[in-house]
Amino acid sequence: MSETPPVRSPAVGVSVEKLSKNYGDNHVFKEVSFKVEPGEIFVLMGPSGAGKSVLLRHIVGLEAPTSGRVLVDGKDPVLEETRQNVRMGLVFQAGALFNSMSVYDNLALYPREHRLGSESDIARKVKHALDILSLSGTADHFPADLSGGMRKRVSIARALVMEPQLLLYDEPTSELDPVMSATIDEIIGTLKNEYHVTSIVVSHDRDLALSIADRVGFLMKGRLVLICTREELRHPSDPRIADFLNPKIDIRNPRFKSAEA
Repeated sequence: MSETPPVRSPAVGVSVEKLSKNYGDNHVFKEVSFKVEPGEIFVLMGPSGAGKSVLLRHIVGLEAPTSGRVLVDGKDPVLEETRQNVRMGLVFQAGALFNSMSVYDNLALYPREHRLGSESDIARKVKHALDILSLSGTADHFPADLSGGMRKRVSIARALVMEPQLLLYDEPTSELDPVMSATIDEIIGTLKNEYHVTSIVVSHDRDLALSIADRVGFLMKGRLVLICTREELRHPSDPRIADFLNPKIDIRNPRFKSAEA
């Protein structure tokens, strides 16, 4: 761990109010409502194509809704004023690192562009982020030189350099082996206290939800069908959710054959 403490800013709450999104005739989700409390880890689960990643993009202000609204700390995230006053970080599923830049320059890019301190201040923040993610010694490496798990951690470190009040993750454990997935889970859980940050995680990872989530929401066919604690998630009463979390494999009557019929 680095000896330099992070800047502690108040974590922010998120309110999603009757949010709907259409792309032409394609209704991605309809009238989704939930709240995330400051400092909470909220995991959003559901089948592929349910609209989870699109919803995440609305929360961070990358897309505007068809109807309804999102409020981050009581403000519309689409507005430039909100982005200037509320620090939000997004960890993309594929990492979205710049391959032509070193790890250090990837992390330093945002504070340099926004003039958030001197070069020595930026170096301190970069070092701290790399240290707490066990990435010391990688500053001069390029993304192509790193393993998939290390690139995921670099993506998280880049978000941390912003000293975020709200941190969003899009499938942070996808394409990782079980041990590295557990490592990412531990990092997300630890950062709740280290940075006092609100976290919203889109994931298919049942173990992640059961180990670090304060609450879990399920999005299915564009509808939010359940919000529960991780303890309640262990014994879901909804058969759709039970099947999603613990799918039964039956090679005599495979589900894809049933779907075709």
